[in-house]
Amino acid sequence: MFSGSIVALVTPFNKKFEIDLDAYGRLIDRQIEQGTHGLVPCGCTGEAATLSHDEQKKCIRFTVERAAGRVPVIAGTGSNNTHEAIGLTRYAKEVGADAALLITPYYNKPMPAGQIAHFSAVANAADIPNVLYNVPGRTGTNMLPQTVAELAKIDNIVAIKEAAGSIDQVSQIISLCDITVLSGDDSLTLPMMAVGAKGVISVAANVAPAKTAKMCVSFLQGDVDGARKLHYELLGLFKGLFIETNPMPVKAALAHMGLIENILRMPLTPMLPEKFAQLEPILKKLGV
Repeated sequence: MFSGSIVALVTPFNKKFEIDLDAYGRLIDRQIEQGTHGLVPCGCTGEAATLSHDEQKKCIRFTVERAAGRVPVIAGTGSNNTHEAIGLTRYAKEVGADAALLITPYYNKPMPAGQIAHFSAVANAADIPNVLYNVPGRTGTNMLPQTVAELAKIDNIVAIKEAAGSIDQVSQIISLCDITVLSGDDSLTLPMMAVGAKGVISVAANVAPAKTAKMCVSFLQGDVDGARKLHYELLGLFKGLFIETNPMPVKAALAHMGLIENILRMPLTPMLPEKFAQLEPILKKLGV
């Protein structure tokens, strides 16, 4: 379940800023048809911060039903409110999600003891595999390798999406415990896999699912040269999708491809034209 290319799905909206389930379904089908190994609804890329809890539940349920067992669904259920995270994680279990993705509490910035208390409470309250999500650039705090190792002692905390931008941190985590590590930075996926990560929860897979999946599979099957070639083919995209705040560039790219409307919820706004002018040749080079 926790290997290969797992896409961090965007949440498409219509002109009324409502969730566009028709477009969402097409995105899910496209991902599965092109070899993506798993789906993550309601993560940072899915603009979970501006979804109501009812909308978040709708997206999770819809993704589970649309996937219909074809690939695992890892539902984004994290919060900086432990009670809310428990409720969303229980819901994900109830509707058949395969796992839950839980971000480090943001804004209130708990210390290691608070992180351990938070994740332990969620894991103990909902019998579903938990994937920790460490992204200091979003949350304002880093989850230390020692904290991860302590949490890995809990049976249903089984993986971590590691987006601190540090190969050294990944190495420390893997040296301290046997938790599965997934890259949270597309451009670091291959380097992280070289030190023991099993794949990626990917933004770029929204745009180039087949190539991202093939890069991961190639490495896992021992074709390091093939994986390296794909890494360099995709490197421009990996960087281009972060010219502005994610998911502004990836939504612009998917709209350019005719897959969704380029609509975000405030405070995010569509990518600036002069910034998209930097992304457009990258997409053209990839043939998308």
